Amino acid sequence: MADDRGGGVGKGFHMDRAATASPLQLVRRALPELNGAMQRVAEHILANPDEVARGSITKLAEAAQTSAATVTRLSTHLGYAGYPALRAALAMEVGRGLEAGWASDIGMAIGPADPPEQVLNVLASTQANALRNALAAIDLAAATRVADAIAGARRTHIYGEWGDAVPARELYIRLLRIGIPVWFFDGPQSSQIGAGLLGSGDVALTVTRSGTDPTTLEFVRRAHDEGALTVAITGMVGSPIARLADVTLDTGTPNGANWTEFFAGRASDVLTAGLLFVLVAQRVPDHLTANHPNGPGQPVVRPDADLHPDTFVNPDT
Repeated sequence: MADDRGGGVGKGFHMDRAATASPLQLVRRALPELNGAMQRVAEHILANPDEVARGSITKLAEAAQTSAATVTRLSTHLGYAGYPALRAALAMEVGRGLEAGWASDIGMAIGPADPPEQVLNVLASTQANALRNALAAIDLAAATRVADAIAGARRTHIYGEWGDAVPARELYIRLLRIGIPVWFFDGPQSSQIGAGLLGSGDVALTVTRSGTDPTTLEFVRRAHDEGALTVAITGMVGSPIARLADVTLDTGTPNGANWTEFFAGRASDVLTAGLLFVLVAQRVPDHLTANHPNGPGQPVVRPDADLHPDTFVNPDT
């Protein structure tokens, strides 16, 4: 068994401090005065606070290669009545840390212990709210202007990164599918090259939730300087990107403070991008069959074609 001798009680530690100070903070402050087994216990607590908060005194003693008595001595050294009090304080500290991390990332609308049906209901309701906001916010005249421009453009360049890339890339794929000369960019260097290739009559479009990303701003700024029509899909109508773009399509959902809010807003981003796609398709309906994946002139298949073979329609007739 390893030597259980440790440092004595430091002068700066008092019983009342344990009631208010962070237990991990107390361990860090005490560490320079400790030696031997007590030092090993303290180091293990600092390295594995969540494990210690859930474990027994025996488990901690074994991990530090010492005895339960040494763990108890360290606990009283820190100002606690014993190991159970220290473990309870650690559990509270770890819980607060997990809660704070969860709140800043996922948000408080969903809790770590919520059942799956609750998670699904929250996500669905937040997206439904975002769609209602989009219906009230989207400027159809502005969307029509953008669709006209894309349908007649020599080039349309679309930029989106991280979460913004999801609706941006889908819009790119859909436009490419119907024969629109479109390119997608998702990095600083490529977006700047793409913006520099644009000119009068071209379109530069970006999806941005924050409206403040420097790469996005530079993409729009350079494309504007080259003479292209610049378009921003965003819910941040007072943001720098909204002031810089020629046309701002307001999605009605501002950038969220956490993932749940961000995810909700994706529904309005996708709706806005989908609206643009269909408006463009309406302007070039012949492209739908001319650019069929299986070759020009392929038949359009109605939903009930498998039941009624005569519902195949040749677009050339």
